[in-house]
Amino acid sequence: LYGTKSDICTTNSSTSENRASCSFFPPRITNPDNYTIEVEAQNADGIIKSDTTRWSLDAIVKTEPPEIFSVKPVLGIKRMVQIKWIRPALAPVSSNLKYMLRFKTVSSTCWMEVNFTQGYMNTNQAYNLTGLQAFTEYVVALRCMAEESTFWSDWSQEKVGTTKEEAPYGLDLWRVLRPAEVDGRRPVQLLWKKARGAPVLEKTLGYNVWYFPENNTNLTETMNTTNQQLELHLGGETYWVSVISYNSLGESPVASLRIPAIYEKSFRCIEVMWACLALDQLVVEWQSSVPEVDMWMVEWFPEVDSEPSTLSWEPVSGARNWTIQQDKLKPFQCYNISVYPVLQEQVGEPYSIQAYAKEGIPSEGPITKVENIGVKTVTVTWKEIPKSKRNGFISNYTIFYQAEGGREFSKTVNSSILQYGLESLTRKTSYTVWVMASTSAGVANGTSINFKTQSLSVSEIFLISSLVGGGLLILIILTVACGLKKPSKLTHLCCPDVPNPAESSIATWRKDDFKGKLNLKEFDDSVNTKEDRILKLCSAPSDLTDKLLVNFVNFLEEVSTEEARKGQENILGGEKNEYVTSPYRPHGPSGKSCEESLVSTKIPLRECQDLCLGMPEGTCSEVKEQLLSLDQSLGPDRVCEEGASNPYLKNSMTTREFLVSEKPPEPIEREV
Repeated sequence: LYGTKSDICTTNSSTSENRASCSFFPPRITNPDNYTIEVEAQNADGIIKSDTTRWSLDAIVKTEPPEIFSVKPVLGIKRMVQIKWIRPALAPVSSNLKYMLRFKTVSSTCWMEVNFTQGYMNTNQAYNLTGLQAFTEYVVALRCMAEESTFWSDWSQEKVGTTKEEAPYGLDLWRVLRPAEVDGRRPVQLLWKKARGAPVLEKTLGYNVWYFPENNTNLTETMNTTNQQLELHLGGETYWVSVISYNSLGESPVASLRIPAIYEKSFRCIEVMWACLALDQLVVEWQSSVPEVDMWMVEWFPEVDSEPSTLSWEPVSGARNWTIQQDKLKPFQCYNISVYPVLQEQVGEPYSIQAYAKEGIPSEGPITKVENIGVKTVTVTWKEIPKSKRNGFISNYTIFYQAEGGREFSKTVNSSILQYGLESLTRKTSYTVWVMASTSAGVANGTSINFKTQSLSVSEIFLISSLVGGGLLILIILTVACGLKKPSKLTHLCCPDVPNPAESSIATWRKDDFKGKLNLKEFDDSVNTKEDRILKLCSAPSDLTDKLLVNFVNFLEEVSTEEARKGQENILGGEKNEYVTSPYRPHGPSGKSCEESLVSTKIPLRECQDLCLGMPEGTCSEVKEQLLSLDQSLGPDRVCEEGASNPYLKNSMTTREFLVSEKPPEPIEREV
């Protein structure tokens, strides 16, 4: 001070966070006075000083913040609080102080400010803050500075005060219309809340609700509730609903709403609506074809839960946009937003959109599968991701596919497509395919699946089948044509007659039956009545068996051959042929005098003539010769016992067969 007093303020950069400032406090300095100031800097290499400057302390003085000790309402004055504080001790005694007061409601984040000036005469000072909301808590803070100074003091500690209680300010009323029930009555959900600009902490004891049909006020019904919603069951006609809130000081203004009739058609005026994100806000804007709309009602609720308890709504006046802070909406949650136009007492049709306050990467990718696998094509399909796991709007899908050991390819489609056909694939090759979903925040890959293209297409299989089938058809046609041209060969080839020797009945022939069965049905009844020669048991020479076998076999072969030829010639003439199996006889009884029981059949010449009646001339002659030779070899005195069997014939003749022409005048029962 004029070179007579000095003071030093030392600051260390390591402890003062390298701030270029320094403070001097009374009583070492006095105000008002002029001071010279210089700054000296020092490090390990040396010292350097600034120029010497001159200052008036009134211009650079900075006081301590005021101390608020009271924020209270004033008796008899509504919507006002009085703030009282103590003047700072370091403030120049002869200087007036400028003050800045800031305030806000407890639930708000936005400060409002008021500037005013106070004299230096009083230590305790006060200020009345007006224009507040009734029965609302406010937070206030204060700072000051000398009129000549350029430095504000720090802010004082915050203090809370509440305005005086008043009657309720008013209500905003809205409704949610439900479908009509079976009895024709319609549920209506009434919703109300404090009107815009009403005190945040406005005290309310309850709500009175009354409603009546538009054409009959005598049917008014009244209800009381402490909740901010109520469900009514109204008829199908138009109704009016009114709500007021009340407390100990009075009632709020009446809020009324018209409920349209079920059959009433609402007007439509919103043409288009969109939503966008701006900084930390969600902004919804719309265009209307009716400029004289009084108000717009905005509804919003999470799509996963559309119950009225989660429904939020807010009226908008004088604008065609609505803004909400992002932190008031859940992130990664899809919201349904609807806007209703309100013209006088009528409510128009809403316009609805969906929006996200904040988008994220999908929690999971699409579930993928393949269909219609071909030789070079395949159809890839996928399911939409559930809305609860999308975390945003799907902007597009990308299909990735890769052959085993080959390059990776991709195709991108918009979000409305849920299937895509891949082409130009390689025949009989294994592939891997998956689908990726994209939002504005990122991407999520779906499940990957493997498939293998086919080696033959349906058309190729059809062509091969057609060629093979056509060849078989031509072969069948040629075979049938050949069979029709030569039916006997086809019949003999497809259905040959193969007799069964085991079922032969010759072994059971006896006496009279032998002659009848030999001549079959062509012999006359007189022949059947003749007596046959009785065969008697006798001893036979040693070569008798061979003679019998050779003669009888030759006889049967000749007869069978001749009759078979004759039968074939008589097919066209209508004659019927029959195969007769060779005889089969059981072994003779044991204990006979001979080593082997020999049997021969001796047929007299007279009976042979009867036998030849139905045979051709040449065949009959041969039969006679065979029988004569057989008779001579046996002799008149060598006749075996009747009924004896010849085992040689049993073992040797069971597979022989001969063909006999059959022309019976009448059917004769025989054993086959």
